[in-house]
Amino acid sequence: MRIFRSLEEVPADFGPTIVSVGNFDGIHFGHQRVLQEIVQRAQQSNSKAMAVTFEPHPFRILRPDVTPRLITPLPKKEALLAQTGIDALLEIPFTRDFSMTTPEDFARNILAGKLHAKEVHEGDNFHFGHGAQGTTASLKELGRQFGFDVHAYPVMLVRGIPASSSQIRALLIAGKVSMARRLLGRIFSITGAPGRGRGYGHKYTVPTINLSRYDDLIPGNGVYLTRTRVDSDTFNSVTNVGLRPTFGDESFAIETHLLDFHPLDITAQTEVEISFLKWLRPEIKFPSIEDLKAQIGKDVRRAQRYFALIAKENPHKSF
Repeated sequence: MRIFRSLEEVPADFGPTIVSVGNFDGIHFGHQRVLQEIVQRAQQSNSKAMAVTFEPHPFRILRPDVTPRLITPLPKKEALLAQTGIDALLEIPFTRDFSMTTPEDFARNILAGKLHAKEVHEGDNFHFGHGAQGTTASLKELGRQFGFDVHAYPVMLVRGIPASSSQIRALLIAGKVSMARRLLGRIFSITGAPGRGRGYGHKYTVPTINLSRYDDLIPGNGVYLTRTRVDSDTFNSVTNVGLRPTFGDESFAIETHLLDFHPLDITAQTEVEISFLKWLRPEIKFPSIEDLKAQIGKDVRRAQRYFALIAKENPHKSF
């Protein structure tokens, strides 16, 4: 997949294209359905399948006070889009000046003019252009003017729940990682670096690892069954997301206890990925550190039973 990080980077002879425009946060089942269709249509029509998105998310420029945390930060979004089989991704830099682009100018100058779009595929609730004035219906009319067809898709339902970025975000904030997984079509994960204070530069010998500050979307406070990848090593794990109230300082942390632990070499650049499989319990303030340790022991035993059952029922399962 080629990545163009501005309109100027798109070659003049690139195309014709089959296009889908959107923020694509999460690359959920609804996105996947549309992207699969544009890949198929591009193959059938000797065209290029292209996703068009905006960087940063428009809300970060227009409404920074209500900007949602992203389900998929840009590097992960790029990696997931590459897996769909599209030929190219265009990331249009979103600025206040660009936000003034009218729906007509977007359709004429970008879709038809720059991208040579033959077809544009969007959800029924698609909005675009200055003030989000453009809709799927008006895009169809603009397509008739400028020479491209528009294909609209109803919201995809998974077990009666809309597969949408806002719905997935709400589920994750509520700690419902299993339901979010169904709408995403994959396990939700976050990736960062290990938190400081563990003695980088020598062998890492404790089975608990903290994630450094993470600014995008995380599940709601609580304890989760997880899988944690530390560079190339992967462990079954139990992860606490929250304020660690037992310690009294109300300091937020994402702290993971690695099961079947073995010593690791870790630096500040080591990549840590935590995949959230199942909600286990809420975060609790315990009367003492000893009570907390006892609960951690119970959590670990529940996790070990869970992973043993998964391994027995699905010996070849890949998380």
